[in-house]
Amino acid sequence: MVEAILVMLGLGAAAGAILGAASKVFYVYEDPRIAKVESCLAGANCGGCGFAGCSAAAVAVVAGQAPPNVCIVAGAEAAANVAAVMGMEVGAAEPLRSYNTCRGGERAPEKYDYIGLDSCRAVSMLFGGKRECEIGCLGYGDCVKACQFDAIHLGPDGFPVVDETKCVGCGACERACPKGILKVQTMSDRLLHFNRQDDRIAPCTQTCPAQIDIPRYIHQIKSGDYAGAVTTIRERNPLLLSCGRVCPHPCEDYCRRAIEDEAVSINQLKRFAADWEMNSGARLPVTCAPDTGKKVAIVGAGPAGLSCAFFLRRLGHSVTIYEMMPKLGGMIRYGIPEYRLPKEVLQWEIDGILKMGIDAHTNVRLGRDFELGSLVAAGFDAIFLGIGAWRDYDLGVEGENLKGVYTGISFLTQFAKKQQGDAPTEEPIPIGKHCVVVGGGNTAIDCVRTLRRLGVNDVSILYRRTRKEMPANMVEIEAAEHEGVNFHFLAAPTRCIGDENGRVKQIEFLKMELGEPDASGRRRPVPVEGSETIMEADMVISAIGQGPDVSFVKDGKRLSDLKITRWSTIDALDPETLQTNIPYVFAAGDAYTGASLVVEAIGGGRRAARSIHLYLSGKEVTAPEKSLYKEHIPESIFESVEGVTKKARTPMPELPVEERIKSFIESDLVISEKDALYEAGRCLNCCRTCYDRDLVV
Repeated sequence: MVEAILVMLGLGAAAGAILGAASKVFYVYEDPRIAKVESCLAGANCGGCGFAGCSAAAVAVVAGQAPPNVCIVAGAEAAANVAAVMGMEVGAAEPLRSYNTCRGGERAPEKYDYIGLDSCRAVSMLFGGKRECEIGCLGYGDCVKACQFDAIHLGPDGFPVVDETKCVGCGACERACPKGILKVQTMSDRLLHFNRQDDRIAPCTQTCPAQIDIPRYIHQIKSGDYAGAVTTIRERNPLLLSCGRVCPHPCEDYCRRAIEDEAVSINQLKRFAADWEMNSGARLPVTCAPDTGKKVAIVGAGPAGLSCAFFLRRLGHSVTIYEMMPKLGGMIRYGIPEYRLPKEVLQWEIDGILKMGIDAHTNVRLGRDFELGSLVAAGFDAIFLGIGAWRDYDLGVEGENLKGVYTGISFLTQFAKKQQGDAPTEEPIPIGKHCVVVGGGNTAIDCVRTLRRLGVNDVSILYRRTRKEMPANMVEIEAAEHEGVNFHFLAAPTRCIGDENGRVKQIEFLKMELGEPDASGRRRPVPVEGSETIMEADMVISAIGQGPDVSFVKDGKRLSDLKITRWSTIDALDPETLQTNIPYVFAAGDAYTGASLVVEAIGGGRRAARSIHLYLSGKEVTAPEKSLYKEHIPESIFESVEGVTKKARTPMPELPVEERIKSFIESDLVISEKDALYEAGRCLNCCRTCYDRDLVV
């Protein structure tokens, strides 16, 4: 008995020694923080965080593979507790939300019938699905089945509808969709998305330089969701009040309804939504990403600079604006007259941008008061140049230096300064009795319409081509005609004739005829020999074009390195990245393109903001993948549109001519709510290939 006990004790001691040795060899240490972190989580094991339960999420947090706010269920308090365990800042990561990118649904024509299959993934593997649109929603609801939070359902139109109040951004719907219809994105992701070749977007959105989701905001207006419409527009365009007044709406040229009827009045609807917010008495909130600690200097506060500043601030960066003029706004403040864009309206819009936390300094000029080196020394990580096109082109004719001969931008700028009470820096421009404006663009039209409001009865335009070739907005040309402006087409000035005091008294021009097309595609004007004509003119304004003033490159050591094109515009390595040869310097707007549309500058500002964000994030600055830059998706462009019932386009309400030429009160008015709902009902709510048919308003 004793022997047996001793044997057993010996065996036990031996086993203990072996196990003790083994434990040292095979010991697996578990960080005690894992258990503490797990105890802070919700314990739902839902997998919404992307990990296989709370234990796996806790391991990821301790390993530095997930942030303290990894749990999408437990909320901010749990994130703070996890951060305390880890000795970290909790941070404020942007929430992820599911976003449906397809509005086709049941509208898409069908090409197959499937019997016995009720899964998107199954039918996508069998000839791609029943619908003709190869990238559209398949409609079987795999995304709905995958969502554990009841945040998504198939709507009555046959495509998924997301309830953002329930969505936790877990990504289950995105993973379940074989067509990539559902995208789980942050706000910043949506801001940084540019049109792609595989996007589900309408031709109007493809055409818009700002890439606004036009069918979406029009549908929101139609549904009475005016706040939603404003938010949709502002996701791409922070100057919706200004654009609603001055944009020539190239999007309407590609409106599908226009193929069979008149185009939807897209711009009037944008203005309706923008004015609704301004007149509502409150600003809609604009969310911004958490601060990144990066600083960006914006040089120039025109539409490109304001747009770039807006999007960079939304992306979490610190932004400071430097502007050479007394007030912000650039050419839309000093080059567009009050009757088209009231300064009070513009200021309301600019104030909203500044209230996001953007600093601004006025009356400071690049190359005079500061240069690139001083900005870098001040701690700026990147610099955006949106200096505009303030340099008027000369007429290049004899006598253009006579008294009474001015340039369009200088005339409009000086008058705008006087109207808004800026301190005068030049001698006031005396207004003549017989005024001639040379040019056919918007600046020329703005000049003649301004002169009519200043009481000049004899106002004429000289343009070397025909009315058809005028680059000005057609609605502005027609308004000038109604206001009594005289148009002299096929007329090119040859000299300005002065009196004995050196003041202009006449202008001579040659009659022209159109020859072969030039590089712009327009027929080149050719002078008619012996057709010299003289007309009275005690005031001549040259408005034949303008470009950027890049003389600042001579005024700074680093500035002299900046590459300038032969057209005196700032060069960029790629039109889609807008990064210059100085890696931390970016440019957009008229400074890059030359004089162009306001909406073009706004789109360029957002594109530059994307590149700056990539640069500040330490990523390679490249163009967006599958970019649709200035192109159209071929299959989305139709030659005919079936099922359209013709309905008259809503006319633009405007002040009567005899009333509007007496003052600078706004001449074009906003449409009524009734008309906005009617016009929104004319929209076909197009997607890539789908559209609504036989609408009933």
